[in-house]
Amino acid sequence: MTDDTLVSTIRKNSREEIRVSLGEFQGHTVAHVRVWFKAADGAMRPSKSGLAFRVDLLPEIARAMCEARDQAESLGLVAPAPR
Repeated sequence: MTDDTLVSTIRKNSREEIRVSLGEFQGHTVAHVRVWFKAADGAMRPSKSGLAFRVDLLPEIARAMCEARDQAESLGLVAPAPR
């Protein structure tokens, strides 16, 4: 894998989006979750905000995100997700 493979783009606001991708770093496959912003020239650029982690941690990260969603639902912070 030479270039990052874009998995998903989530609109954060009118100037920013969150991109989830898979790529390589120092010979290891990693998952990236990074905020991209619209620069003055109109091009989208990666910000310093985000994280990269070993791809083998994806199941644990996904489980934690599902738990966060469930708690946010139970607190009335977000609408229940379709099941």
